[in-house]
Amino acid sequence: MISLKKLLGKEEKFYDLLEASAEEARSSTGLLAKILANDSAAQASSIHDIIQTRRKDKRITQQITEELCKTFVTPFEREDIEALSLALYRIPKTVEKIVERLTICPARVPRDSMQRQVVLLEEAVESVVFMVKELRKGTQIERIQDAHSRLQFAEGEADKVMLALVKDLYNGPYDAKEVVILMELYDLVETAVDRARDAGQVVFQIMLKYS
Repeated sequence: MISLKKLLGKEEKFYDLLEASAEEARSSTGLLAKILANDSAAQASSIHDIIQTRRKDKRITQQITEELCKTFVTPFEREDIEALSLALYRIPKTVEKIVERLTICPARVPRDSMQRQVVLLEEAVESVVFMVKELRKGTQIERIQDAHSRLQFAEGEADKVMLALVKDLYNGPYDAKEVVILMELYDLVETAVDRARDAGQVVFQIMLKYS
């Protein structure tokens, strides 16, 4: 595959910004895993760090938009850069929503159950980070395909876990209010996995265009 940089210009800043955004997504999911591990000493600082991660990623997203407005040559199509930027930002934004819900009802949350979801979320985001970094290299499509397959597998496994969690809710010792609260939490984690899938899909489509 011809390097995207050689084909469409040498603008490194978009690669830098997109990779930074992907790293913020990875950071937010790692912090969420810490919170669910119930490390009380680190929990308060982790919640604060997640909020800061989302804010930092928002600034990166805004910077990408600004750079698109004043840059003539971009490494790939502007619409694709915008789509990937937005998809990446939605990951830490969704993670922050999860943490907000956790702070409201921390005591009754079955953390072990949520941890199974979050492990798969971390795997999905790791695949996205790898795929975003491959854009700079103009690598062969096979490496992106492998990462995309791992991402799809993580999403599929997350769907299975979600089904098991819903079954447990309907048959477990929860009152109606708790079922509603926990269902929303599980849905939000599943949404975060879907956000990672969306970001990976944008990268995959970009690579297909120039392979």
